Amino acid sequence: AWKSYLLLSVARELLPQGSRGRAKGFPNHHGVEETAAECQKLGATVQTFVVDCSKREEIYSAADKVKKDIGDVTVLVNNAGVITAADFLSTQDHQIERMFEVNILGHMWTTRAFLPVMMNNNYGHIVTVASAAGHFVTPFMVAYCSSKFAAVGFHKALTEELSALGKDGIKTTCLSPGFINTGFVKNPSTRLGKILEIEEVVQALMEGIVTNQKMVFVPPQLNIALLSEMVFPERALNVLKKMTTPKFDAVIGQRSTQ
Repeated sequence: AWKSYLLLSVARELLPQGSRGRAKGFPNHHGVEETAAECQKLGATVQTFVVDCSKREEIYSAADKVKKDIGDVTVLVNNAGVITAADFLSTQDHQIERMFEVNILGHMWTTRAFLPVMMNNNYGHIVTVASAAGHFVTPFMVAYCSSKFAAVGFHKALTEELSALGKDGIKTTCLSPGFINTGFVKNPSTRLGKILEIEEVVQALMEGIVTNQKMVFVPPQLNIALLSEMVFPERALNVLKKMTTPKFDAVIGQRSTQ
């Protein structure tokens, strides 16, 4: 999944800038050893934790171990995500539940686990990896889009709450990329625009973290597209959507959780 590539690439960029030279995270089974090895080559001390991000108690247990064995987490990247592409009625109940458990509830549980120390220190950065699907709807991804809208809403609401509490030392960033070419789907294509490469998404996210941007769209034109929904007539928007919506043959590399 592209999430694994993103995690590795973000780690590569973060480590040279970190003062403690340590990577922490909850990657899935795929690529854990490879991710750790790549980070170690950069001179980092690496500890990996395999956690089912759909299970709250597993997240809390792993978070306690991180805090005990490693120390405070100052940058939290909520990166876990799953997707099922099918029409709404064909999407099975357990698939809908898992998308919400991982794509939004998992983000909430990890944030609840690590935010208290950030609050005490008034220092930290929480990154929500969402999607353009959290701003624009796509057919055959009703549940996925809904979960990503929830992730964007979580980021915005948390940002406002931290501000209301006077915790100006805790920064938040939400990443909303378009379609990324990572092999997660087969034969992706679009009539207008482009399929993103992981490197450009990571560079945009890193710039967003360093400069404390609250919302990072990749490509940046998505921000204009969001505004255009309030300006252009529906007929024109429908034509534009047909030209920009990515198409693919199948989602690959994903297992059923039933």
